[in-house]
Amino acid sequence: MNEDAPLSARAAATRQRILDAACVEFAAKGLAGARVDEIAARAGANKRMLYAYFGSKEDLWLVVLEDAYAAKRAEERALDVEALPPVEAMRRLVEFNLRYTAAHPEFVALLNQENIHRAAYLQRSAQVPAMYSPLLDSLRAVLARGGAAGVFRRDVDPLQLYVTIVALGHFYLANIHTLSTIFGAGLEREAALREREAHCVAVVLGYLRP
Repeated sequence: MNEDAPLSARAAATRQRILDAACVEFAAKGLAGARVDEIAARAGANKRMLYAYFGSKEDLWLVVLEDAYAAKRAEERALDVEALPPVEAMRRLVEFNLRYTAAHPEFVALLNQENIHRAAYLQRSAQVPAMYSPLLDSLRAVLARGGAAGVFRRDVDPLQLYVTIVALGHFYLANIHTLSTIFGAGLEREAALREREAHCVAVVLGYLRP
């Protein structure tokens, strides 16, 4: 299929259904376990259409990954942290990353699976690195404003900070069932999420304090 040719409304809807179905199947079963037949059946399409729109199952996996990253970045951009005071901007970013991960377990599952493959498919993507370069620029600007205002330390690496922010929420939610079993607590409950959210914010803001 000519990727430069615009899709009809019907074709675009079919393509989106295939993507949605693939996301569910891949999140549940991984790349190796998911079957093209099941994805097509879930989407109400046929395998011929799936291959026409996406090529191989591996190509479809990459598109699903790219869409998952793009969806998160779109919501992150909507926070408009550049318009907020530095401390509030950082608080929103920390809270967002925890809450987004909690609301999108499929994102956690897809990333965990891609790490099993050592990012072999993501390495083929030009889109995802391009999405995150502006994010680091935005975070760097927030840190600079906070440093100028005397509320943040001035020696913070924005990449290291962003990885820490993501890790504080991702590890908790990626391992929520084992953690709940080990510690005998319902860590998925809203009250527990609020407690974790407050802790993550306190950790990041405490680190940034000059």
